[in-house]
Parts: sequence; structure tokens; C-alpha cells
Amino acid sequence: MFPEPEREPSNRELSGKVQPFPVPERIPLFPLPNVVFFPKTYLPLHVFEPRYRQMVADAAAAGQCIGMALLKEGWEEQYEGNPPIFSVGCVGRLASVQMLPDGRSNILLQGLERYEIHEEFFEKSYREARITLKPRDGSLSLDQALRRYLMGVLDEYLKADEEASPLHSLIRPDVSDEVFVNSLSTYLDCTPLEKQFLLEAEHVPQQARRLSDLIQFKLAERRGAGGWS
Repeated sequence: MFPEPEREPSNRELSGKVQPFPVPERIPLFPLPNVVFFPKTYLPLHVFEPRYRQMVADAAAAGQCIGMALLKEGWEEQYEGNPPIFSVGCVGRLASVQMLPDGRSNILLQGLERYEIHEEFFEKSYREARITLKPRDGSLSLDQALRRYLMGVLDEYLKADEEASPLHSLIRPDVSDEVFVNSLSTYLDCTPLEKQFLLEAEHVPQQARRLSDLIQFKLAERRGAGGWS
């Protein structure tokens, strides 16, 4: 159930104009050790574990929502059970479900909003949680100097990494601050823990500042090693 290769962001993703979608108070959780999901981005996943096959079937039948969560350190010994997860994640809408003949599926999640877990439930083969959404203050805009700096970093990253094709679509003035920052947070070379730190920022400008700090640190490390990769 790990992510498939990255894809080009859709026009809806780039515009940032995603229609509100009703999110149930109780949702299924899909914890992974290497994925942090951000609002206004898209996440393709290949689902093969029996418990998560059932999760997808249940979500498709009712609610249409799945909460992505990052597993905490030490998850390996408890993976078949319910190892600890971070309480802040992102809820995604099932934008598409492709069922395969053997019961596996390919799904595409549309990132809706951050959430915080208040209670977990373990009655089913997969875990569920009662959540509240954590929307960010949309009135706070990104400082233009910081956006220009991040755009410059994006340009440097694209020159160094020919595989970064999804990021080319961000070099447009009509891309919203939230989509720009979340997409950079998704695709740039950060660890899952670093991405979780970005996700937990209270607003987009704070996330952008955290991202800028991470980038400056990584550039200082990697320029001597020939770039990003």
C-alpha cells in the first residue's frame, strides 16, 4: 500500500478551488511509515493488504473519506497490529477507485483538510478515529519575498533533478499559496518526520517558513555533494 510513482497535478489541484466535501466525524485511518499527505494535493496508492482492501470497500460504500496518518518510530515490530501514529493527518476523498480482479485496488485520494484524532476505534480489521478538522486561516497570505525565494529554490531543484516533473506545473502565477507550499512540501526531498513537521504548521505562512528553513539546511549540506540527489 505504498505510493505509486508521482503524477502531474491536475488543473483542479493547481487552482486550489476544491469544492467543500462533507467529512464524517468518524473515519477510517490508513497509517503508513513513509507518507505524509497534504490538503489540496493528490495521492495515488496501490492497496493490497486484506484489512485495507476492506477499508477501501467500506469507505467507497459510505463516507468516501480516508484519513492518512504517519506511523511513529518503532512501528516495524507492531505493524500487523495498531502501532502508534501522529495525531495530526490529512483526510482524503476517494476521487477514484480501480478495483483489480484479485481484490487489490488502485485508489486516488484528493486531499481535503488536516484533522486531529480525538479517539481511536479498533473493532474492525483496520482502525478508525473520531476526528475534528483543523482548517487553516485562509486570510493569511504568503509573504511575496518568501514565495519568490521558494520559487527560486524550486527552479534550482528542477535543474538538479530531471525526475521532478510534477513540480514544473507550480511555476505559474495563478497557483495559490496553499497549493504551492503543500506541493513543494510533498515533492521535495524531505524525510517523513520533516514533512509531518510541515503539516502540523498552524497556517500556510508558518509552513512556508519551516519549509524555507529545511531547504536552506539541505542546500547547505548538498551543494558540496553535487545537488539534491
